[in-house]
Amino acid sequence: MCAEDPVMNVFVAARIIETQLRGDRGPLFGHDLEGEGALCWCSANVVPVHAGPRSLAAFADKVVRRRRWASSVFGPVDQVLDLWARLEPSWGAPREVRAEQLVMTVRPGDVLGVPADPHVRLARPDEVDRVVPASEAMFTEEIGYPPYQGSSAGYRRSVLGLIEKGHTFVRTDHTGAVIFKADLGSVALGVAQVQGVWVHPRWRGQGLAAPAMAAVVQQTMARVAPAITLYVNDFNTAVATYRRAGFVRTGTFATVLL
Repeated sequence: MCAEDPVMNVFVAARIIETQLRGDRGPLFGHDLEGEGALCWCSANVVPVHAGPRSLAAFADKVVRRRRWASSVFGPVDQVLDLWARLEPSWGAPREVRAEQLVMTVRPGDVLGVPADPHVRLARPDEVDRVVPASEAMFTEEIGYPPYQGSSAGYRRSVLGLIEKGHTFVRTDHTGAVIFKADLGSVALGVAQVQGVWVHPRWRGQGLAAPAMAAVVQQTMARVAPAITLYVNDFNTAVATYRRAGFVRTGTFATVLL
């Protein structure tokens, strides 16, 4: 089902592969309606797949029974906004609704608009303590609160996990400090979804981001997946950067932050 639109559904496809849906109360709901199937990932993030109004109504009832709260609801805009309208009476007002997020994609044969930065490379496991502050800063800037409370050990493990899989790209300065970072947060079905893109504040506005993203695209296509996608708020100035790096709009997401 996810493979019917692998770009839009890569997050859920990757979670299915990673978790193998272990446990008696797995994180995935399915709905079969007159031969038309739909899915809904129900964990810290709630994400629908191919769900029409009747499926979304069924999912909403299951989600509120399963979870008292989630960090976000995101995915294809029409499905997310319909699902959220059904969840809001139980979960209350959201922190923010981002109703227009551009899904942008690069595929083989697409032309990159700028030369790739040769200094962008995979992060090494021994660099985890340099990558963690960059990851923390990006999350806090994007979401509005820190990625963890109390001990950083769990968050550090998740950052290290991405590095060990070869899914974190960095550029460092002469001191070894991270000045650019990007992660492949989800990989499945021939698609890699980029997340966590961050440029150190001192290096912003100097033309670093577009060549760095072009390098991420080149290296990901060569080693991980033939299609690279991401989603970005329509008001974000990074949209122009991604276009320069070769990304084109292929869909629309929405995110409800809770």
